[in-house]
Order: sequence, then structure tokens, then C-alpha cells
Amino acid sequence: MSFYSPQSSKNAPPSNRQILIVIGLFTTTVVLIFYLLGLLINNLIWLVPPALEQKLGAFIVPVYEKQAQPSDVQNTLNQLLNRLENNLPDKQKKQRNYQVLYLPESTVNALAIPGDKIIIYRGLLEQVESENELMTILGHELGHFVHRDHLRNLGNALLLRLAIAYFVGDFGVFQSAIATSVQTIANAQYSQSQETQADRFGLDLLNKTYGHVGGATIFFERMNQQDRQNISFLSTHPAPAKRVKALQKIIKEDNYKIGKLTPLPEVLLE
Repeated sequence: MSFYSPQSSKNAPPSNRQILIVIGLFTTTVVLIFYLLGLLINNLIWLVPPALEQKLGAFIVPVYEKQAQPSDVQNTLNQLLNRLENNLPDKQKKQRNYQVLYLPESTVNALAIPGDKIIIYRGLLEQVESENELMTILGHELGHFVHRDHLRNLGNALLLRLAIAYFVGDFGVFQSAIATSVQTIANAQYSQSQETQADRFGLDLLNKTYGHVGGATIFFERMNQQDRQNISFLSTHPAPAKRVKALQKIIKEDNYKIGKLTPLPEVLLE
């Protein structure tokens, strides 16, 4: 006599639906964990003392210092930066040593890196036509320092690489990420809110320095006419047209005056 023994449901292979649910739950958990870690990093950034930030900069700044060219151009850029810095609140100047490093390369870009350094490329200088335009850019980069955007982006980038290292089981990936932090900084893209904050901060500094914000939008209007593929500034910053509209809105809301433009120092025209 033969008996039929149905297969136990406990031993049945998981259905596609069950597999998808497990994968979905796992993915959601991972995303939530790293979202929360990102929030934690954003909050901890404010606890990083300037001295520690400058030590971090010691791993990055020398790369740019080797490319920089001490010159009258760099000295003049730092004199302009000092004028803006004089209008910063004392707490934003304490333990800080803001400095411009001038790189004689055709790249059209400017960036803020840990260690209180602002990188200005020759290509960008060739695009500005007034001192006010240049001061708008310098003030914007100071805004990134004040809001610690450069540290925030670096921390998030390293967090992502740590996640990759964990899942592939190779922490050499994380070590190489630290080694390539210069590239991370150079190609950093800030969020729209970060850029708007920095622009608002730069406008305030421009107004305190000149008594008006004339020239604040001209550089970005000019960039809007450029080929995005050939301008590094356009690949690492928001669309110029949107930026101009945002700046014009802030100028109107805060009742800033538009005054006469100041010519660029002659040494920057050479």
C-alpha cells in the first residue's frame, strides 16, 4: 500500500514575492541607516574645531600649493579676500586663516577646501570683468566655509565609500577613498540649498564691503552663455540662469542697492 505525503509548507522554497519583500526590506533598512548617519554627520560637522579642520586640510592643501604660483596676482587676490574677511563677525574669523591660492591654469572654477583655502584658477579670472564680480565669487566661497559645506560633502562622500567597503568586504576601498579626497573636493557639487545659502552670505559681504551689490549677477549671466561642457564652474555649480533668478529674488527681498562697478586691479588684467 502506498501513501501520499504532501510536501510540508515549511520546506517550500520562497516565492518570488517573498524574495522581493525581503530585498525591499533590506534595501529600505540600509537606505534608512545611511540617511540617519548622514544626518548625524551634518550635525557633528558643527562640532569639528577649526584646528582639526586645518589638520584635515594638511592632507589636501599641499597638492594645490604645489600647483599655486606665488605672485602679485595671488597677493592681490588675498588683499581682496582680506577686505571681505574684515566684514565677517568675530566668531567667524576666530582661529581662521583664510587664504587664496592662485592656480595659473585655464580651468574656469573656484572652490573652498579644508584648511581655509580658496582656490582660484586663471581661467576664472579671465571671465570676470569687474572687482565686484570677483568679490561675489570670493564671498560665496567664504559662505561655504561658514556653513561648513566642504566638510559636509567630504564626510558624506567618505561615508558612501565606507558603505561600499563594508558590502564588498574590502576596506582597501575606504583607504583609497581617503587617498583620493583631493579629487572628491575638486569635483564637489553642493545642493541647491547650500548654494543659495552661500550666495546669500556672499551678497551680504558684498553689500558690507561696497555699500551695494552691483555686479552680483553679471558673472553668472555671462556663464549662462558659455558651453557647459568646457567650463568646470558650470559642472560643479547650479545652472547659471536659475542662480541669477535666485540672486535677483534675494536682492529684491532684502532691498539691496545696485551701485557702480569697480574695475579690476590692473595686475589681475595681465
